[in-house]
Amino acid sequence: MSVLYFLIVVAVLLLGYAGVLVSYVRKGRKIPPAAYLVLAALNGLILAGVLAFAIAKG
Repeated sequence: MSVLYFLIVVAVLLLGYAGVLVSYVRKGRKIPPAAYLVLAALNGLILAGVLAFAIAKG
């Protein structure tokens, strides 16, 4: 069950970070290159959590 809470927290962080990036684009600023690494890391955490959840259920 803790994996599910972890997934929810990471998903909320990803949505919040995406909102920050959208505000950058709306203001006409370029997205910093490090932002792509953060997005990739958050997506990797979600993928790892989903795999762990699937393995724990199976």
